[in-house]
Amino acid sequence: MVQRPAMGSCQSHGGFRPLAESSRTEGDKDDDSLDGQDRQDDIAQFPYVEFTGRDSITCPTCQGTGRIPTGQVNELVALIPYSDQRLRPQRTKLYVVLSVVLCLLASALVAFFLFPRSVLVSDDGIKVVTVQFDRNNSKVFINMTSTLNISNPNFYTVSVDSLTSQVLYMKTVIGTQQLSNVLQIQPLSQRQVNFTVAMEISGSLSYVYTFCTMATIKVHNIVVFMQTSVKTSYMVRSAQNSLESYRYIDCGSNSTVHRAPVLQLGAL
Repeated sequence: MVQRPAMGSCQSHGGFRPLAESSRTEGDKDDDSLDGQDRQDDIAQFPYVEFTGRDSITCPTCQGTGRIPTGQVNELVALIPYSDQRLRPQRTKLYVVLSVVLCLLASALVAFFLFPRSVLVSDDGIKVVTVQFDRNNSKVFINMTSTLNISNPNFYTVSVDSLTSQVLYMKTVIGTQQLSNVLQIQPLSQRQVNFTVAMEISGSLSYVYTFCTMATIKVHNIVVFMQTSVKTSYMVRSAQNSLESYRYIDCGSNSTVHRAPVLQLGAL
């Protein structure tokens, strides 16, 4: 009685090989390997088909459909061979280097645009001077209008919070002025601030009245010492700039001629 092999099994007999296979050359084997790769690529293009037979078992995961149910996506685990290319990161060093370079570039740009720069304040001299006399009390009243140039080298707005000025003659304070919430300076721009200090020369300085009203003198110049302080704020920083200068004033008549400061002692 002859037994037939079961389905799916394979019997091999020692020393027996089909004639066609034994006669194949090495070149034919290489061609077969290339053809096999092409066949695998062709097969991969066909949709999934479940082949069922007497000894086959339907896949319990996809139930023969070739697709995983949406509700089980977070429950199933895929087994991937260790040699699979998907487990080998591609160009990891390149991505790391690019990330570091981009982070450094972004940090440099942020530091360049947000780094606080000092606000520049310069004295542009006297614009207008008006003089009045009180002949009964030997007093001299002088209104002096000065100009400051304020430059903002930052990439954000700067606020000029206050401006304080004080004028002295012979170490005696003869006039003060204080302004609050002066102005806003836009990024990378410059603004001018005009302010007027009202001065009164009297009392122990009454001899100035005689000097200013003396008709025999053509030029009645007096020298006053002016101290100016400007407070600014920007971002989370506040700063104060101080200016000191000597100025000539013609107290014999009104003057509207631009007068530059005589001496700039310092700017803090």
